[in-house]
Amino acid sequence: MKEYLNKLILADDVRNILTNSQKVIFPKTREELIELAFGNSGSDTYEVSYHVKDKGNVVEANVVRCKNGVAVNYVEDYMRRRDPDSLVIGDNQDTDKPRYKDIYQKDFEPLRKDTFDWLQNQELIALPFKAGGYQYGYDALLITPANAAFFACALADLQGFLSIDEISDNFNPKAIVYLAPPFRHTHFDGKQIVVHNRLEGVHEVFSYNLYPGPSAKKGIYGVLLNIGERENWLTAHASTVKVITPYDNEIVIMHEGASGGGKSEMIEPAHRAADGRIILGENLETGEKYYLDLNESCELRPVTDDMALCHPSMQNNSNKLVVQDAENGWFLRLDHIQNYGTSPQYEKIFTQPKEPLLFLNIQAVPKATCLVWEHTLDSDGNPCPNPRAILPRRLVPDIVMDPVEVDVRSFGVRTPPCTRENPSYGILGMLHILPPALAWLWRLVAPRGYNNPSIVSEAGMISEGVGSYWPFATGKMVKQANLLLNQIVNSSSTRYVLIPNQHIGVYKVSFNPQWVAREYIARRGSAKFKPEHLKEARCTLLGYGLASLKVDGQYIRRAFLQPERQQEVGTDGYDKGAKILLDFFNKEASKFNTEDLDPLGKQIIECLLRDAPLQEYIDLIPMRF
Repeated sequence: MKEYLNKLILADDVRNILTNSQKVIFPKTREELIELAFGNSGSDTYEVSYHVKDKGNVVEANVVRCKNGVAVNYVEDYMRRRDPDSLVIGDNQDTDKPRYKDIYQKDFEPLRKDTFDWLQNQELIALPFKAGGYQYGYDALLITPANAAFFACALADLQGFLSIDEISDNFNPKAIVYLAPPFRHTHFDGKQIVVHNRLEGVHEVFSYNLYPGPSAKKGIYGVLLNIGERENWLTAHASTVKVITPYDNEIVIMHEGASGGGKSEMIEPAHRAADGRIILGENLETGEKYYLDLNESCELRPVTDDMALCHPSMQNNSNKLVVQDAENGWFLRLDHIQNYGTSPQYEKIFTQPKEPLLFLNIQAVPKATCLVWEHTLDSDGNPCPNPRAILPRRLVPDIVMDPVEVDVRSFGVRTPPCTRENPSYGILGMLHILPPALAWLWRLVAPRGYNNPSIVSEAGMISEGVGSYWPFATGKMVKQANLLLNQIVNSSSTRYVLIPNQHIGVYKVSFNPQWVAREYIARRGSAKFKPEHLKEARCTLLGYGLASLKVDGQYIRRAFLQPERQQEVGTDGYDKGAKILLDFFNKEASKFNTEDLDPLGKQIIECLLRDAPLQEYIDLIPMRF
């Protein structure tokens, strides 16, 4: 082990953990990690448990070996999805996030020491990896109890496995993740807590729970955002896809939005009915359905699923944003796959993968095939709303590995039904074209939206925070607002659209608006929109709608483009929904109107607060039609 430790540049207290541990395993292959997930026993089941003071042995998760991979199921419903309030700051650097010492009225350092003491009394896995990808990423390290090897496998698939034999000498981690699951019981009343401790030269992430969402996934996102905040760049919360039409036109769309906003869906083929048609929408009051016949869909070449690295070394002179995936694997939510045939492309990969995959919250029987539409049942008897699979990018068909220039940045919003009797912010049409200034406002406010299945949250419209990645950030929100604004100003040839999902007025539409919009934008052959084809939206925040939309020779009903045309909504229901939206934006955007905000940002927010006409937003940042 000494020769391996000599490769790592570590502070003395961190090195002592590995030096004093009962046993340290440096996995050399992914296959070894999978075997470790079963205690290296050859068994097909494994129970991940810990001794907790005053509680005895506490079982956290059950691990099952299936034909197609490893299935992990947590004992508690609460542990099956990410708690949005899990992030806590342990250091004294600038932050707008809750500090450990303010919440618990004591310094984090004693708990840090207790965590180190507990770790060095465990058998450990030490796993080097790259935070942000192999090409532009940063040296990082995971230290975890060996009995939580499935967690190490999850992180390795998400961030990129590195064998200790492969890393160069002087491997200098800029981030270290420490996993200590029993501390959630002894110190945090059973809650998911991830403490970020930003030291000079290294960003420590203390994961006090076994669900990888807040740490192995979003914790590393926080690391990248912290590095970018210091170096003046950011990692966008976005999926990205290269779309190739039947006529070989190519366009790149980057889709942003809060969790549940349609990022993964943007890189999926459209879901179809049994007869091959797309169910465009269903009227919730009459039950009437509207269909779209799309005989030949565009080809999709996925680029990113959730985290788009916008590293300065990738940017060029095209005046377009350039991105690359910041992850090595995708943490895919599968709640929409409720029966066989819903998503054939992914179902084939998950059911007969080229190598074992890791599944979370999926029912499993030892040595049987784990089926992704059989979701684990919560204690109330309902399927868990957050079933997941980790899909390494190398297994994704037609994946794009290189950086790409972004033609269109779309933003997705989960919208509720809207009628005149029950008005809501579900007034978005199928596709809106935004001036850059409004595009920045939507990313500033980032509505989480309606009925989000991914996280523990209340219903209703709340802000996900700046960039929609704010829940994972550790620094200052105004700094991130400035970075987003500068990025938009410097990418003058990238255009912006807004797309709802779930509902348009009284119509239930699922994710069909973004699938139809994707086909429409790509088939146009460019991201340009002629002014005569645009119609200024009745609500200024929505920029321009479309006067008409034709896909594959078929016109989309105007009721889907302009919800005020729906008789169940009308202009009165629409205007009440618009007021809900405007009031929400005013409240959330006002938080950024401080002396640290870029002067241009101040002007944009002032336009919002006085309900300025659309042209004033365009005057602030010119819009290329």
